[in-house]
Amino acid sequence: MTKTATLDILVVGREKAILEVVERLINSHEGWKATIVTTEDDAVAAFRRQRFPIVLVCAGLSVQEEETLRQRLVTQDPASVVIRHYGGGSGLLENEILGILDQRRKNGK
Repeated sequence: MTKTATLDILVVGREKAILEVVERLINSHEGWKATIVTTEDDAVAAFRRQRFPIVLVCAGLSVQEEETLRQRLVTQDPASVVIRHYGGGSGLLENEILGILDQRRKNGK
């Protein structure tokens, strides 16, 4: 039996209820694991400990905070994708992540 690689996804936001839902939705997929943080500094610290191919920015961070975070993380790992997650249920979240994975495959990453 082969073990599938885990897709680690960093989720940054300030709205606890939304973060709980996003965490549950991500972790419900086999092989996906969410790490939840609520500040830019916590996101950078988590990223230093472990690289995340996908970073979702959720409610509570401004556009400026999102851009600053993107610059800080992509400097550490240019292959990481930092995107805004606007919510909208499990189908949208899953499609966002699958779209990123599909694009990475097409780009050979």
